[in-house]
Parts: sequence; structure tokens; C-alpha cells
Amino acid sequence: MVNYPNGRKANPASKQSGKINTAYRGMSLEEDINLANQFYLSSNLAVIHKKPTPIQIVKVDYPKRAAAKIVEGYFQRRSTTDYNGVYKGRYIDFEAKETQKDAFPFTNIHPHQIEHLRQIIEHGGIGFIIIAFTRYDEVYLVDGSYMIDKYLNSPIKHITYQEITEKGFLITQGYQPRLDYLKAVEAIYMEV
Repeated sequence: MVNYPNGRKANPASKQSGKINTAYRGMSLEEDINLANQFYLSSNLAVIHKKPTPIQIVKVDYPKRAAAKIVEGYFQRRSTTDYNGVYKGRYIDFEAKETQKDAFPFTNIHPHQIEHLRQIIEHGGIGFIIIAFTRYDEVYLVDGSYMIDKYLNSPIKHITYQEITEKGFLITQGYQPRLDYLKAVEAIYMEV
């Protein structure tokens, strides 16, 4: 193991009980999307933001003024989806999910989120779900209409990885931005 010059130890992927810990190998899906959104905004390509989660703070602990800590809080209402914004004059609204399985279980998305996506699409907006398969290090954009249909009508309560590779759009991963999901939006929704 190589240590940093300041004496700090490196924090590599480590073996624990026979399994490889990959927690430090990459970023989470949300971090990747947030960085992509910053890139899109600074490049004047799109204005897309993460929606804040509506939380009512009930109790705060103040051990020191600079160390205030929220001790108790409650969700004020159901949140809808994770992100929304505008790209090339079109409203965009989407949810982002990660799974370690070979399928995307419908328990990972709530009925009110499906209904929200349905309303977005009904009113002419672009609605979709971004799904990261961490096992394969692949991320897909899945059209909201397709996801809604499967969620409401399929007797099987998941969509397999294989099905998503066929019906979804593989999002390219790179440097700037790391997760360029607007290429998928362009290919699916902007082509005439």
C-alpha cells in the first residue's frame, strides 16, 4: 500500500472477508448526475437540478454553534422524482435509481412517482428513469412510457437487465461529463 506524503493512508478497494470492497472505486449515480448537470449548466446546454426533499425539521442539537445537528425530522409530503429542468425548450423530469441485481425491481419506485411521470408525459414533457446496474458498471435511460406500461401491466414485478439492455439506451460514461445522459435524451426524444 502506498501512503500519501502528508502521512495519510491511502483508501484503496480492500479485501474484507473474501469480498472486494469497491466503495471507493467510483461515484454514486446521484453524484455523477449532479456533476453532469453542473457541466450542462456551465456549458449553457441545459438547466437541470436535483429537487430538494421536503423535510420538516423538528429538533436540532446545538453542542456548539458551528456543530448544529438535525436530530429529528419528518418528510412533509411525498416527493415526486429526483430531477427536473429544461433542455432545448423541452421540460425534463426523471428519477435516478441504482441496483446491484440482474433486474430492476418495481419496489425501487413508488406508485406516486409512476403517476407523476405519467402526468409529465401526458402534458408533453420528457419523462424517464435512469437506472445504474452497479454489477455491470452500466447506466441506462429507460423511457417513462415504457416503464409505466411495465409497472402497471406486467405480472412480473421487475424488468430484467437483459430487457433494459434491449429497450433502454446505454448512457456513455466519459470524462466531461462523466455520465452524458443528454446524448440519450437527444437520441430518443429530439430526433425527428
